[in-house]
Amino acid sequence: MDSTRRQSEAPEPLAQWELVDEPVARRAPAPRREREPYLLPGEIATEVRRVFLGTALQRDRAVENLTKAAEAYDRHRYEEALRLAKSVADLVPGVAAVRELAGLAAYRAERWNLAKAHLTAHFTITEDPEHLPVVMDCDRAARRFRAVEKTFGQLEDSGPSAEVLAEGRIVLAATWADQRRYAEAIELLTRAGGAKTLRNPGYRHLRLWYALADVYDRSGDHAAARDLFARVVVADPEAYDAVDRLRELGAFDAPKKNRKRRHTPVSKKKVD
Repeated sequence: MDSTRRQSEAPEPLAQWELVDEPVARRAPAPRREREPYLLPGEIATEVRRVFLGTALQRDRAVENLTKAAEAYDRHRYEEALRLAKSVADLVPGVAAVRELAGLAAYRAERWNLAKAHLTAHFTITEDPEHLPVVMDCDRAARRFRAVEKTFGQLEDSGPSAEVLAEGRIVLAATWADQRRYAEAIELLTRAGGAKTLRNPGYRHLRLWYALADVYDRSGDHAAARDLFARVVVADPEAYDAVDRLRELGAFDAPKKNRKRRHTPVSKKKVD
């Protein structure tokens, strides 16, 4: 009965709610990082504008397309870089930097004939043999073996640096290996220092070691190939695919670099 009476009693009045305006703390959105505009070297833009025949608007558009081409190349969008650079090269064929960019983009896109045309033009304009090994590699990819040897002759006559000459020899040796002329390829790379043992090899020496190891492997001399691939791995374990090549040749454990403490001073002079 008592519980029934309690249920019939009038309920207490509802509590009064007071609306209070309080600022709600919200997380500020992270500032958007705007990508800095890609800038073309000033001397190249000036050269394009100087030789361009057309209106000011067309000149600016050519410089803009070249800037986009350089940015696309740096971002590894080689087909886009080639398309844009080629459009500018058609307008200013005498600007070496434009030919260089178009040629390198074509090479990366595996457009061998276009790459050869632009990089050969670059050499004609500048007489700089830096990219002649790339021209040789384009002819090698197209199996124009005589053209490779002809361009190597041009390379030797143009007074190249040691690095550029080594690259040319590497491409020529690979071309001869493609024709099963292994003895000639091995002799060429050996004379260039490909079999030389060095304590502190440079980039050029690693390239020569790897190229010579590849020729030995293709010729069937797997022991010599293992030795040279091992040298590459000891000097730089991440160089090319030398670790994989060693494993394919039966060396399951990659050699470790000797970090034994030296007791005699070693000259820091760069080994040539």
